[in-house]
Amino acid sequence: MYPLFPPLSKLIIRRSVTSLGKTQGRLLILGSGWAGFKLLKDMPTKFYELVVISPRNYFVFTPLLASTSVGTLEFRCITEPVRKFSPKVLYYQAYADTIDFDKQLVYCTSNLEDKRDKFTVPYDTLVIAVGANSNTFGIPGVGEHALFLKDISDARKIRSRVIECFEHASQPDVSEEDQLGLLQFAVIGGGPTGIEFSAELYDFISEDLTKLYPLLMTKVRLAVYDIAPQILGSFDVGLRDYATKKFTRKGISIRTGRTVLEVKKTHLVIKEDGEVPYGMVVWATGLTDNPLTRSIGDRIIKDQSAKRLLTDPRLRILKKDTGLPMANVYAIGDCATIKDNDLPATAQVANQKAMYLRKVLDDLSRDPNADVKPFVFHNLGVMAYIGKKEALVDLTKVVSPKAKESGVLAWLLWRSVYFSYTVSLRNKLLIPMYWFLTFFFGRDITRF
Repeated sequence: MYPLFPPLSKLIIRRSVTSLGKTQGRLLILGSGWAGFKLLKDMPTKFYELVVISPRNYFVFTPLLASTSVGTLEFRCITEPVRKFSPKVLYYQAYADTIDFDKQLVYCTSNLEDKRDKFTVPYDTLVIAVGANSNTFGIPGVGEHALFLKDISDARKIRSRVIECFEHASQPDVSEEDQLGLLQFAVIGGGPTGIEFSAELYDFISEDLTKLYPLLMTKVRLAVYDIAPQILGSFDVGLRDYATKKFTRKGISIRTGRTVLEVKKTHLVIKEDGEVPYGMVVWATGLTDNPLTRSIGDRIIKDQSAKRLLTDPRLRILKKDTGLPMANVYAIGDCATIKDNDLPATAQVANQKAMYLRKVLDDLSRDPNADVKPFVFHNLGVMAYIGKKEALVDLTKVVSPKAKESGVLAWLLWRSVYFSYTVSLRNKLLIPMYWFLTFFFGRDITRF
């Protein structure tokens, strides 16, 4: 429990000497994802004392996370430390539990060791960029038995589990029925995350594991389940059909219009199909609020469907009692959306909001009466990898109805774009190096 009035010493200590001479005081950023990290990376420290609170001390380049889950890339290729960019930035590895907007305090719990120490951090300007959690929709067993794909720890678990399934199936005295169950891989969610992971897993099995477990290949099954009538609902219809045909030819089963009722330890319970055995199930559908945004939901207006914080066009959160924006509290990234302008929870939206907010804060630090224009999202299109060096690129909503590409050329563009978006020179050296290593030597199947 937090004391009603935190010890004055704790507040004074965290008002470090780095804030002296900073005309705008302390800018506190909650989160180190796309939005929070981009703002931290680009924000000048001339007028603000920058402080970051996040339970993880690194940024993850999520568009290539599926590649790390099967060994196409190694985990270090897509991470970047929070502390790297400036020694002037204060960082606390902790969870932000709740916020006292009147006192301008954030209550935190340390994410170090087992002590879970609690402390408070004051702010002058607050940016909430804590992201969102995977939505289980209250389905029994999802949290206990399914794997997710949101962080490096998730990718590590997936890689370990895939190898474990094959090793278990190759053990002596394992029945054929058990082998069929162990080698059934289910992906719940037909959006870009689920499709890209399915494609990466197919490549891993067909290019690497087939050489190591040839006797098991006839028993391997890979299926994608979604409640929607089609996969990749945000893509052009022609590209959706192309992906579906390619998956079908590869032997990947597309089971749309399916409702998952329960996830048991070894079986899925699906309304339309009954009990379906699996060796691994990956849950890649939907987002919901995390504990912090849930804790302030009684004071801040939230979107009722996805439970995201609602902001005005200048990205300021809205008070529940008055509907008016808070002048010094902003929300960006997957945890927030703009009132009457709902945007998808994607990396490009988070990235653009961070770039906009950086400019707004910089302008206000120079002129408190600066004319702040509303945020405008510039759609850059969508892409998805579909396996075997093929991808989809959809620019139909950006350029023209004919601006779309599929196949190998789209795959080259997919890789080129994501390579150019990586955040550091270190990433730009490691990623192509591991692409070449995988091409010549195959993926690593070490289980640890």
